[in-house]
Amino acid sequence: MLHRSLSRLVRLRGAASRLVHTSPQMAEEFVEKLKQENPYYSKYAGKISKLQEVSAEELERRVELKNRKDKVERDVAASSSFSATQPKAAATAPAAVRTKMLDDVIKLDLIRDKSSEEIGRIWTQFFQTKDSVSAIIPADQYREIADNAQKYPTFLFPLPREQGYEFVVAQCAGTEVHFTPLINYQAYKENAPECMTMVHYTELAEDKGIVLMTSEYDKSIINAREAQCLANELQLYYCRPDERRRHLLEQFTTRPDQFRYQDLVTVLEDIQLS
Repeated sequence: MLHRSLSRLVRLRGAASRLVHTSPQMAEEFVEKLKQENPYYSKYAGKISKLQEVSAEELERRVELKNRKDKVERDVAASSSFSATQPKAAATAPAAVRTKMLDDVIKLDLIRDKSSEEIGRIWTQFFQTKDSVSAIIPADQYREIADNAQKYPTFLFPLPREQGYEFVVAQCAGTEVHFTPLINYQAYKENAPECMTMVHYTELAEDKGIVLMTSEYDKSIINAREAQCLANELQLYYCRPDERRRHLLEQFTTRPDQFRYQDLVTVLEDIQLS
């Protein structure tokens, strides 16, 4: 579920504040930029070509489905909030895109009388044997993540692979973050399939001072280590980012024509070296 804001990567200079659809010419320019700046692209060039060979009927079906989803999401956005202190507003979402609630995962009545430490242990043990990444986030840190998610709803993360780096698009939407490989986005645009979905459960933020997080991932696209890497990168960029990371967030969002993929890789490699 990717927002059209990613199209800002390919818009013309001077149109930084306007959301636009990607035109064929812009898409070609974006592909060229990707080829030049991302050496990992060449490995998947054939895959992109095959993915783009989708029937007109199938594309029409996806566009129609996406248009219906967009309408629902706009209605949800008008009444929802990222704030950890306002989970009830997000709960008003229509059933089609209903905000995921903690009670759907673990019964609140069974843990409300427990301490935040006990809840954290239960949460960790619950997801220990599942294909997911979980975490217990202090409520004040989540508020900063949520605040930055509002400012920078779309971003890219470099994912280390055997022969280089693959870039993954992250799209923040309410209490969720949706990840999809840039390669897939290049083929399917906003209809691209996700490789991981991160959900923050804020129901215990006021009473216990914690937000519970889980990220379910598609094993056919990424493995457990790579899922953990993406979760860590989101934490580094969206929770109290240093000056370099905040600069990249702002540049990607407000000055996409100046954004360079290699800067993301450099920051990640600096962490690995240290």
